[in-house]
Amino acid sequence: MTKADLISVVAKRLDITQVQAGIIVEAALRSIVSALQGGQEVEIRGFGSFRFRNRAPRKGRNPKTGERVDVPPKKIPYFKMGKELKSLLNAGRPAEQPPVEEAPAPIPAPPLPEEPQ
Repeated sequence: MTKADLISVVAKRLDITQVQAGIIVEAALRSIVSALQGGQEVEIRGFGSFRFRNRAPRKGRNPKTGERVDVPPKKIPYFKMGKELKSLLNAGRPAEQPPVEEAPAPIPAPPLPEEPQ
């Protein structure tokens, strides 16, 4: 789903114009981005949360020159799915069960020769 698809869904659901739906979607996305820029975690109940993971400083390599460079520590945003969304996505599937292999079809036995009478 693209941003344009999301705008179309919102417009149809709320019975509003594409422009109005675009403003709503854009405002929601900008709010999430600005909260993340401010270092806040964003939690949308039933959907999931956007959080940060800290990456330690490390030594890296410039791929062009091969020179070793210091890579500073940084925060990496990631998405953690909520329980409700996870259960909706996994609905109808057995929990972590291996696929059942079918037994091969039995080979029919050859006909028995008729006994003379």
